[in-house]
Amino acid sequence: RPGWTGMGKRASAAHRCPGAERLPRGLLLLLLATFCGCPGDCQQQVQCRIQKCTTDFVSLTSHLNSGSDGFDLEFCKALRAYAACTQRTSKACRGVLAFHSAVQGIGDLMIHRNCSKDGPTSPTHPEILHDPCNYHSRTGAREQRGVEFIQPTYLFCGLFGDPHLRTFKDQFQTCKVGGAWPLIDNNYLTVQVTNVRVVPGSSATATNKVTIIFKSYQGCTEQKVYQAVTDDLPAAFIDGTTSGGDSDTKSLRIVERVGGKHVEMHARYIGTTVYVRQLG
Repeated sequence: RPGWTGMGKRASAAHRCPGAERLPRGLLLLLLATFCGCPGDCQQQVQCRIQKCTTDFVSLTSHLNSGSDGFDLEFCKALRAYAACTQRTSKACRGVLAFHSAVQGIGDLMIHRNCSKDGPTSPTHPEILHDPCNYHSRTGAREQRGVEFIQPTYLFCGLFGDPHLRTFKDQFQTCKVGGAWPLIDNNYLTVQVTNVRVVPGSSATATNKVTIIFKSYQGCTEQKVYQAVTDDLPAAFIDGTTSGGDSDTKSLRIVERVGGKHVEMHARYIGTTVYVRQLG
């Protein structure tokens, strides 16, 4: 059963994906999950951002040496920035235990380090965090420039069965489609599936082939193509490689979870993960 992740506004307009009760032996399943990272992409409630506050604090203090001159000054600046961040997200974090624990911990640390509540604060988004081939980093950089920011969340789409479709908006459809057809085709990637009849004479079909094309993207990766068929889920792209982009950052890479049964493709530059799995 293959699974897959798409990104952005175009992907959310793609086909839908429900769930099947049973699948014939050896047929594939396709799932899609996508980030909803911009105000126009989706409607969602304001989220508690205590985890981001904590992550920023760790980024600001992890390089400090407690034995060096100026440590207390920089640590107190980071603590005040941490406290300010918790204040900004306090309304959305009511009832969140991690938030209240963080607030208590900040107070204890400020007393222990003799930090005043008033004073300079560290920048909440260090420049070193920006990575143009990391979707999370780009959204953080957008906030650093003062652009309105909504914490990204995943949306999911799935394809399986004869075939059943579940949309990114959690709508369900079932359609009997034979042959090859495009599930997703946007500026970032293309997904094409091939369905065959489950039983001769029956109108029911199931997916036995999936082709995924990661399109070349702004110096982060060259075009890569992955293809899976029933009983053959390779752990590499069709050119034999297992990653795309710089060999150190690997903005696109393949990870085999279960030999011949479960493969994942992680595309960091578009915040996308593709899961390819086989049932039976």
